[in-house]
Amino acid sequence: MSELTPLTAIGEFALISRLQKGISMRQPGTVLGIGDDAAIIAPTAGTELVMTTDLLVEGIHFDLAFCPLRHLGYKAIAVNVSDVAAMNALPTQLVVALSAGPRFTVEAIEELYAGMRLACEAYNVDLVGGDTTASRGGLTLAITVLGEAPAGEAVRRSGGQPTDLLCVTGDLGGAFLGLQVLEREKQAFLADPETQPELANYEYIVQRQLRPEARLDIVHELRERGIRPTSMIDISDGLASEVLHLCAASSTGARVFTEFLPLANPTLEAAAEFNLDPLTCALNGGEDYELLFTVPVTDHEKLKNHPDITIIGHLTAKEDGANLVTKAGQAVPLQAQGWTSF
Repeated sequence: MSELTPLTAIGEFALISRLQKGISMRQPGTVLGIGDDAAIIAPTAGTELVMTTDLLVEGIHFDLAFCPLRHLGYKAIAVNVSDVAAMNALPTQLVVALSAGPRFTVEAIEELYAGMRLACEAYNVDLVGGDTTASRGGLTLAITVLGEAPAGEAVRRSGGQPTDLLCVTGDLGGAFLGLQVLEREKQAFLADPETQPELANYEYIVQRQLRPEARLDIVHELRERGIRPTSMIDISDGLASEVLHLCAASSTGARVFTEFLPLANPTLEAAAEFNLDPLTCALNGGEDYELLFTVPVTDHEKLKNHPDITIIGHLTAKEDGANLVTKAGQAVPLQAQGWTSF
């Protein structure tokens, strides 16, 4: 194995130059990328511009004991692209700021950016700049993404109406259970460094945790079907929390039916192994990065046979509150018990 290069050996500008070599531009609106004081972007006429930013801090949002740097780079982009998708927009450009402590080498940062480049290619987005600086601690990433939607097509959280159908993409709870597996294997390793992680039976849920995918495919598919959601949000903090966000923004209530919550078999199996309620994992686990959205009842025929969209309930009048309805028909108030930042 070749000797690794301390960041101090080449300095900030040489590092930027090395990272820049692997970055390519894909968007026609990108006039100038990395290399100047700022990027130059020319949005297409007749479009709405959306912008989002996210901060990822080592020890809070990720653990490098079990999160490979390439996976972290990919995930850092994907979770921001997910916010753009939740606005019914498509990402176009992004900037990356990072702060790295002395234990990180040039090769480590290049591995991180290799994951980012893969994500940029997957989501057709241009990395056009950012900032790098030293840290006295660990690794911190700040990603800002720009996106575009046709004029009048960007979707807010606030457009839901009573009787609108409540829909979710993919399946839920897998990322949380993947984290439980990784944490367990980390503890086993700390107790016995000779122990090899046993992940073969957990590939799906571990992937859901380490390398989630933003659901841009659904944004494209909804447009192709002539559907514009009335409200939308991505599921980062848990389904229950996101339903409550939509209700608060739209001034509505909601009825979510437990029997319709989409749960993959690997999620159910892992929940049983950890003696956890899979519904609780789906409602409060977080980091699934699926899309939760509402559509008018009149769009039911356009969605009912979609293999990756599940209708889990509907919005109601605000005074009815947000409720979880069990298989027995009992309605209980929906409570958010997922991730909080502080």
